[in-house]
Amino acid sequence: MHNNTKKIALSGVCVAMSLGLGMFSIFSLPMGGSVTACSMLFATLPGFFFGGTYGFLSGLAYGALSFVLKPYFYSPAQFVTDYVLAFTALGLSGLFSQKKHGLFIGYIVACLGRFFFAFLSGVLFFASYAPEGMNPIWYSFSYNISYISVEMAITLVVLFVPVVHRGLYRMKGQLLSEGAYAR
Repeated sequence: MHNNTKKIALSGVCVAMSLGLGMFSIFSLPMGGSVTACSMLFATLPGFFFGGTYGFLSGLAYGALSFVLKPYFYSPAQFVTDYVLAFTALGLSGLFSQKKHGLFIGYIVACLGRFFFAFLSGVLFFASYAPEGMNPIWYSFSYNISYISVEMAITLVVLFVPVVHRGLYRMKGQLLSEGAYAR
C-alpha cells in the first residue's frame, strides 16, 4: 500500500508540474497553438518511472485538469478526442519504461500519440477553421505538428543535457531501490 501511495503522490506532482508549465508559453505560433517549457515531459514521467498504468492514469488526470482550467468544449466526441485520448496518450511512455533509451523513445512515442489524437480532432471537429482553399487534413496536420513538434524538439534537447538525463535515470533508480517501483 505504501508503494502505491508513493507512486500516486509522485504522479500527482508530475501532473501538477505539467499543468504549471503548460500555463506559461515560450511562444505562440502564427496558426495557433503554443510551445511550453517541457510540460509534456512531466506528463510522461509517471509512465517512465512506473510503467503504463500510472502513465495512462496520469495522462488522463492531466487531460481532465487541463479541461477544467481551459475548457474548449464543442461536443462530447471532441472532448473525448482532445482531452481524454490525446492526453492519455502521453502515458504511452510507460510502454518503454524498461527499454534501453526508454526515456527518449517513450517521450517521442507519447508525443506522437498526443499528436495523432490532436490531428484527428482537427480533422473531425475543426475542419471549418481551415483557411479557404486549404485541405482540412493538411490544416490539422500543420496546426498540430507546428506546436507539438517544436515542444518535443526543445524537450529532447533538454533531455540530452547530461545532468538532466542522468538525474531522471538516477531518480528512477532510487525509486527502484526503495521498492516503490514494484508493480
